[in-house]
Amino acid sequence: MSQLTFFGKEEEKLINLKEASVWASEYLNRKVTISNISYLLQYGRIRKYGTNGNPLINIEELKDYYESYDREKQWKNKLGEDLNLSLSQNLLKMSGISRGIRV
Repeated sequence: MSQLTFFGKEEEKLINLKEASVWASEYLNRKVTISNISYLLQYGRIRKYGTNGNPLINIEELKDYYESYDREKQWKNKLGEDLNLSLSQNLLKMSGISRGIRV
């Protein structure tokens, strides 16, 4: 895990896929596989650092992702399963919210 970075302190937070799956498993108290972490990278849910042969993950970004997922589950418990957070305006960019509005 001695990957060089330009960010100095960022180096401490970067972990490989195996370490990320172990950390996430402990954090969530359920099994999270390397494939699960790889899926998050592939679909842009979390950012990839390092090279193609050795992808690294910022542990803070991974933690933020799982915390946001937990928030979604809490809202669904309160409001019901038909909740669609993709329609929420706080997840959209300003250009997406104001599209089609002519003044």
